Amino acid sequence: MATPKKTVSRRGFLRNAVKGTAAATAAACTTVVAAPPEANALQRPPKPLPPDAVGLLYDSTLCIGCKACVTACKDVNHMPPDVGPQQQAWNGGPGNPTWDTPVELSAKTLNVIKAYVHGTGATKDSAENGFAFIKRQCLHCADPSCVSVCPVSAMTKDPQSGIVSHNPDACIGCRYCVLSCPFGVPKYDYNDAFGEIKKCQLCKQRLAQNELPGCADVCPTGATLFGRSDELLKEAKRRTALKPGEYAHYPRGDIAGKVGGARSGHEKLVEATYQTHIYGEKELGGTQCLAVSAVPFDKLNLPTKVPETGYPTLSEGIQHTLYAGMIGPAVVFGGLAYLAHRNTKDHPAENQSEQ
Repeated sequence: MATPKKTVSRRGFLRNAVKGTAAATAAACTTVVAAPPEANALQRPPKPLPPDAVGLLYDSTLCIGCKACVTACKDVNHMPPDVGPQQQAWNGGPGNPTWDTPVELSAKTLNVIKAYVHGTGATKDSAENGFAFIKRQCLHCADPSCVSVCPVSAMTKDPQSGIVSHNPDACIGCRYCVLSCPFGVPKYDYNDAFGEIKKCQLCKQRLAQNELPGCADVCPTGATLFGRSDELLKEAKRRTALKPGEYAHYPRGDIAGKVGGARSGHEKLVEATYQTHIYGEKELGGTQCLAVSAVPFDKLNLPTKVPETGYPTLSEGIQHTLYAGMIGPAVVFGGLAYLAHRNTKDHPAENQSEQ
């Protein structure tokens, strides 16, 4: 008498497949990487800045907190006023603001000036009983996480200028860029039914017309300076070597005097000791927008405990190792199929079709 053919119920198959998933994954990883190497062995080489990379140098000691850069950014990028719920009672009420009062980067604000205050706040650029300003915007990383994680290439880095841009027409709204950015820069507009990712794009539309980014164009003290990234780094190193009591020249606009035309700088007495730390020189592989300050950057709420290589060097290195030749996925699929088949064979009674 022929043995009835066994069939597997959907419930039985799913149960057995789930039981085998963990073991299959472990087996696959063991097969692909029998002895896990050091983390740096999996890293891909870091990406250098493009040779013609451009950016900004922000000098906290020159900033007077006027927020002209914030207003100019709104004007040239056609951004609406940004008024938080805590400000509406004294700022015209909902829908009728008297002033634009952003307190943080958002889908309405691509650039913001924030203040550090300690104790009495009596002395500018002092960490003790003083205050200082910091400019928050996209830093245009050399090896940007937002570009690495974007599944549809809506985030891109220009191979010439290095500007990190967002294409809303390609974006699918996954917000991976929002989660991956270590500086918390890309923001999603949750108040719009067709919300988009918003971030500073270094006013690339103005650069195409030989005009300065809005923030650098209007800064009265040269606290925000535009230029080639290599030239800005040299300028940053010059400033951090200055001593209090010296007079120094501070350029304005474009450090080379080309974009937007030449502008007169100014002489200023150095009143505070610069930190030797140039923010963005080494953080996460380097950034095109740099900052110098007399107050430590951790007090200015910038992440300082970060590696000197970008996170994509490790994440992409691991992915490329696992997916090289599609060996990893093939082993996982084969392991799952084998375990599902074995479990089905070991438990025939449970897998009979219900009569």
